[in-house]
Amino acid sequence: MSLKKINTVLAAAFVLFILWFGTEFILSPETTAPGFGLPSWPSGDGGGFLIVKGIRDVVMALVLAVLLVTGQRRALGWVLLVEALAAYGDMTTVLSHHGSTATAFGVHGLTATLMVANGLLFMRETRKVAAAPATPAPQPA
Repeated sequence: MSLKKINTVLAAAFVLFILWFGTEFILSPETTAPGFGLPSWPSGDGGGFLIVKGIRDVVMALVLAVLLVTGQRRALGWVLLVEALAAYGDMTTVLSHHGSTATAFGVHGLTATLMVANGLLFMRETRKVAAAPATPAPQPA
């Protein structure tokens, strides 16, 4: 299987996974939140923050989808690298709030690391195109 196909399959999987997870947070935050890894449910009207997290995830998935569908593969690599920071941030949040270490590393940390790997593979795939020198235009005689 070519690098381009592997990258496309991985990126499509990220789009679907992030879109699904974000949608779950929007539609039923009370059942999805325990899987995030934090030890307790937000008090008071804190449930709205879970919907914000869901919206963030849906938007992140749509950005990846647009870049994938339009063939902007180098930009997709950069965005995967940047969006991995959100997953590392989620991991750090779970750890700093005494949440599940297994979920922090096994879900958020693994997702972030796979996004970084996929982003770097996109950068490798598109390296030759980006590094190709521009052909000078023929000069009139």
